[in-house]
Amino acid sequence: MSNTTFAIGLGIGTQNKEGTWLEVFYPSPSVSPEKSVIDAVMESTNYEGGNATLILDESDLNRLHLALLKVGHIELAERASRLKASTQPVVLCVLETDEAPANPAEVYLKLQLISHRQVQPHQTKLDGMFGLLVNTAWTSEGPIDVRELADRQLTARMEGRTIEVFSVDKFPKMTNFVVPAGVRIGDAARIRLGAHLGEGTTVMHEGFVNFNAGTLGTSMVEGRISAGVVVGNGSDLGGGCSTMGTLSGGGNIVIAVGEECLIGANAGIGIGLGDRCTVESGLYITAGSKVAVLDENNAVVSTVKARELSGQSDLLFRRNSETGAIECKTNKTAIALNEALHAHN
Repeated sequence: MSNTTFAIGLGIGTQNKEGTWLEVFYPSPSVSPEKSVIDAVMESTNYEGGNATLILDESDLNRLHLALLKVGHIELAERASRLKASTQPVVLCVLETDEAPANPAEVYLKLQLISHRQVQPHQTKLDGMFGLLVNTAWTSEGPIDVRELADRQLTARMEGRTIEVFSVDKFPKMTNFVVPAGVRIGDAARIRLGAHLGEGTTVMHEGFVNFNAGTLGTSMVEGRISAGVVVGNGSDLGGGCSTMGTLSGGGNIVIAVGEECLIGANAGIGIGLGDRCTVESGLYITAGSKVAVLDENNAVVSTVKARELSGQSDLLFRRNSETGAIECKTNKTAIALNEALHAHN
């Protein structure tokens, strides 16, 4: 076994009738745990190294509690002891290396590491994760395999209860697992688990943040941050705007938004933006859009495809009100977010 372990999580899981994990909640997952923690786990459980997911019983948790106390990890030891009272399966997931996940428990650990800001989007491998996750009804009685939902609903009705179904998806909302410090969220259902919200971020009611995507600092999000898109500190996504993710037509290009950018209301990008860029309201730029590049006198010096401008800083994208042509010129105006909007996060 290597001297460093990628990540570890101890939590509570839910399984369907076939024993497949629907989800696992890890209250305090960690990246690069101390070697003494891994030694305690190996001493007290059946973990023998590598990437593994184990179900711990009461005796395992007793031994783990004592082993962690012995090496001075008081908080983790207390959590192991507390979990002995769980009526749901207690899950230990250890990832010695950052490999493509092998089961839903590993997927959930990685998604929660992102939402806990332990790793940033694109900093952990999620290859093949969709094939591992079970389509799940997220309900007032917890996660239920969609194939088992009708029977559970009938049983509940017979007992005088109604099961409310909030969503049917392979992903739950982030806030049922993680509420990061220093953020405001208008509609929690629009933030998927695996989103990364930087401290100081406000997501208004129409804002949406997908998994393995999000903000790295203070941002106002009133538009859509698609899967894989990362938004830099101080950038503002206006109402109804859209960023094209790699799953929705962006190809292999990873779309990123730099710092202090503004994407106007109902605008959109299919290219990356550097720092201090502005996209005019209502203007959608795809990688193949023809863009007239202007000099300081507003004269056209060249016409290029938008992908050739991807990632460049200090650009203003606008549409000519007379001809409808997309134009680009140097952006001389810095975008300053209203600090009052982010107060008291």
